[in-house]
Amino acid sequence: MDPVSLGGGRPGGSPRPSAARVVSLVPSLTEAVAETLPGALVGVTDWCSRPADLAVTRIGGTKNPALDHILALAPDLVVANEEENRAPDLDALRTAGVPVLVTEVRTVPQAFTELERVLTACGARSRPRWLDEAEATWAALPEPAVRTTAVVPIWRRPWMVLGRDTFAGDVLTRLGVDHRYAGHPERYPRVPVEELRAAAPDLVVLPDEPYRFTAEDGPEAFPGLRCALVSGRHLTWYGPSLARAPRVLAGALRAARR
Repeated sequence: MDPVSLGGGRPGGSPRPSAARVVSLVPSLTEAVAETLPGALVGVTDWCSRPADLAVTRIGGTKNPALDHILALAPDLVVANEEENRAPDLDALRTAGVPVLVTEVRTVPQAFTELERVLTACGARSRPRWLDEAEATWAALPEPAVRTTAVVPIWRRPWMVLGRDTFAGDVLTRLGVDHRYAGHPERYPRVPVEELRAAAPDLVVLPDEPYRFTAEDGPEAFPGLRCALVSGRHLTWYGPSLARAPRVLAGALRAARR
């Protein structure tokens, strides 16, 4: 994932059905398409790390794709996301005659709907088993017995946190974590670290992407507060990782509360 995925864009596009050659500009969509339609992907971003053995053309970052490389691949479809990718890049591809499908994913249910739409457009003739299993896992999630407050930094220098209307925020809410800036006017506000500490949350949730927070880089900024180091892939990706996300994230959150 490119550092701080805050890009613009817009949902829409008119992809041709049953695409055979697909370029993905979103790491989580890359994983979903590769898992469901082996061989369909002909180009992906430098940040597409799953599956680890994916051997296709790399076309640059999510925010700075090499459009000439994409066009040279002659894709039937480019799949993108309204916050991961920039509108001018997507418009340039459309102008060049390339169909572009742009997803919008801000809640867990929306992720399942958009994944099915993408996979169908890429040529899937049926809903993959992993998608059914992931949706069933989230549908069976019990109501949290206890709710926890948190701040969720996604970047530092400057400090930025989850704000309103984000997929990661919805994931945490369903796991019993209410982040302090859910009502902020911005989706990813910049907030001074002093203010984050003063918010006095039960937890500081530190994912390892888009900024790679670690035990040595992040918790030291929040003395006296409990910090949960969590998998950014399970918090922010929508794809096959959704099936294990509740268990993986819940385990990290429980460990931080002890």
